[in-house]
Amino acid sequence: MLTFSPQAIADLQRDLLAFLPELVLCAAIVLMLLIRLFPATGRTHLGGLALLAVGGALVVAWLQWTRSGSLPLPDTSVRYFTGLLAYDSLTVFLRLFLLGFVALAIVLTFFTHIPDSEDSGDFYVLLLGGTVGMMLMASANHLLMVYMAVEMASLPSYALVGFTKGRRASSEAALKYVVYGGGAAGVMLYGISLVAGRFGTGSLTDVAQGVGAALATGTLDVPLALGLAFIFIGLAFKLSAVPFHFWCPDVFEGAPAEIGAFLSVASKGAAMALAGRLVLAFAAVAPEQAALAFAPVLALFAAVTATFGNLAAYSQTNLKRLLAYSTIAHAGYMMMALACVNTEGMSAVLFYLVTYLFTNLGAFAVIALIRNRTGSEDLSAYAGLVYTAPGLVVAMGVFLLSLLGLPPLAGFAGKFVIFSAVYHAAADASRPWLAQIYWALFVIGGLNTVISAVYYVRALKVMVIDKPPEGVGDRRVPFAAGSYAAILAMLVFVLGIAWNMLSVASERGTASFPAPKATVAAKG
Repeated sequence: MLTFSPQAIADLQRDLLAFLPELVLCAAIVLMLLIRLFPATGRTHLGGLALLAVGGALVVAWLQWTRSGSLPLPDTSVRYFTGLLAYDSLTVFLRLFLLGFVALAIVLTFFTHIPDSEDSGDFYVLLLGGTVGMMLMASANHLLMVYMAVEMASLPSYALVGFTKGRRASSEAALKYVVYGGGAAGVMLYGISLVAGRFGTGSLTDVAQGVGAALATGTLDVPLALGLAFIFIGLAFKLSAVPFHFWCPDVFEGAPAEIGAFLSVASKGAAMALAGRLVLAFAAVAPEQAALAFAPVLALFAAVTATFGNLAAYSQTNLKRLLAYSTIAHAGYMMMALACVNTEGMSAVLFYLVTYLFTNLGAFAVIALIRNRTGSEDLSAYAGLVYTAPGLVVAMGVFLLSLLGLPPLAGFAGKFVIFSAVYHAAADASRPWLAQIYWALFVIGGLNTVISAVYYVRALKVMVIDKPPEGVGDRRVPFAAGSYAAILAMLVFVLGIAWNMLSVASERGTASFPAPKATVAAKG
């Protein structure tokens, strides 16, 4: 008879409690699939069930964050499921971020009626499945789990992009996404095989120790360097960092606006968390060597990504495509903080993600609502919108100006925290050339903020100053849908004024990492 030791049972209970938010979503996925098997419930809209499941998982994650649950949040990172996953402050912070966003995104689908009752089961199963994959990305502690989590997040996203089957642009976008995603996954898997083969293990802790030792002794060989580069290329694809951004504009243009919001916020958040976990793992072992090795590369990609995204957005006439290039630019801003290679930079990324959540979700929500009234997502369809839907124009103005970084909106607070982290990294750098890189990054970030004003203000100018096109129909949205956009706009405004609580939470999100806040030892 098979028996288990009391210690094994206790470990399993601990692991399941740590994994409880993901288990709630998995149970909801299975339940929604079973509901579709019965004719009486086959056409029931499952949005309410999906929202209930996400709400339950959000409550569990909140109890973990506030140390009120059966498994309080530890002060240090705890490995569970034989070391495949990490349970720490970063894991729980990203769970709250992702679940909160998905709950708001599901509410948006109630107003935009995508999906309908017939397709709701497929839609929400894919949405929750992708969310589980992104939550695993945030907590991955093994190279095998890194790959599985990225693929688990990517595969549902491919299907969601092509969900509106009747639109050729949607199918084309899904095909492009699959092709680019498959190539990036192959490169990433090859890099994982190189790194795991080099050290004989896939544990991030052991890999970090090995890479740290190689950096400290100057023995970083070519296979190891290529393996690390290929892994970060896979993450750069998820971040739509230049030059791995080619899929982003076409996919955003072809996908429904609701899915564009999901990809721009949730996918970026999960990829940033995973990239940050990798960087901080190396910095915890050899902080100075990690900064000297990774900071110049990350700074270069951050500067190029932000600059290209802002410049390419100038000529866009489709609002979703414009926001796609804006998403690329904002990925560059977040990578600037990641280039600090310390916990202050990572906490700045977490802060920025929350402000970006409400801002970008709100912008895509307005696009989806106007699309339902006009059938168009081109900027010309918004001409003179202020005459028929002034409240919606005010909300969109708040979102766009927040993306620009104008005070007193949440986007300003996010960029202030990002630039503050870069400033401190420059002041604390031990090498003059590294300090110059950070100062250059600081200036480039500021210039990009200024030049991005052109296309954000141009979009507002079309809505407020241009005359409505002839024959345009009624573009007013239902009161409940308008209230949804108004609430998001108010949250953007409130976060721009009272952001101390979010600052404390984002700092706590990196408290499990031993890396010092200074990039390297201060100049003596």
